[in-house]
Amino acid sequence: MTEPTEPSPLCDRNLPHDTRSELFGGTGSVRVWALSSDPALPFTAVLACELEAGGSVGAHVQEQFPELVIGLSGSGRTRVDGVAAAFAAGSVVELGRGQTLSIVNASSDAPLRYLIIKAQALDAK
Repeated sequence: MTEPTEPSPLCDRNLPHDTRSELFGGTGSVRVWALSSDPALPFTAVLACELEAGGSVGAHVQEQFPELVIGLSGSGRTRVDGVAAAFAAGSVVELGRGQTLSIVNASSDAPLRYLIIKAQALDAK
């Protein structure tokens, strides 16, 4: 089965976006689109991301907000607190505050696309 290579409507390069190089000490670049300028609470950010072929996002700690990372297309790997897992369309990675994440695009010719949804943490009382 061939994976789609056309951009997701969420990752439209014609729309305004940021390009971040060597994110958190990774390799290559990541395009990032903010999908909501003012997300409703408890959400703090909704982002579409496109990691270039062969690129990576270096290990980084979720310091402020827990987040979900949801695969849209492509093939790669995530590492959460040192535990590696396959990552592709439909994969969901749940990250609490204090957890460490890294992402690798395993493809040499197709981007890895994913959503990041950040929310305020519920503090124990």
